[in-house]
Amino acid sequence: MKQIVYKIAMERMQILIDSAITNARTDPKLSQRQASIARRISTKYKIRMPYPLRMVFCKKCKSFIAPGINSRIRLGRTSIKSIRISCNLCGHTYRKIIS
Repeated sequence: MKQIVYKIAMERMQILIDSAITNARTDPKLSQRQASIARRISTKYKIRMPYPLRMVFCKKCKSFIAPGINSRIRLGRTSIKSIRISCNLCGHTYRKIIS
């Protein structure tokens, strides 16, 4: 029973995030709503979002950020190669180290 619920919840989260990414440029309010519903599904059924789905949320304000639309992505120029992602809503910048 739990595996069925887990599978359905994962599918719905994936569908919602995919449609939020496609709607981000045309209808930003709808995309924010879809992403928040996906986040609510994960908390309701106590399912950890996979990394590719978690990546589209700001670490500070928890809002949906679409690359190039309401966030800025830069490559680090130091000896440690990293990607810097800046949220245009709250201004928070976080880094992902490239191995």
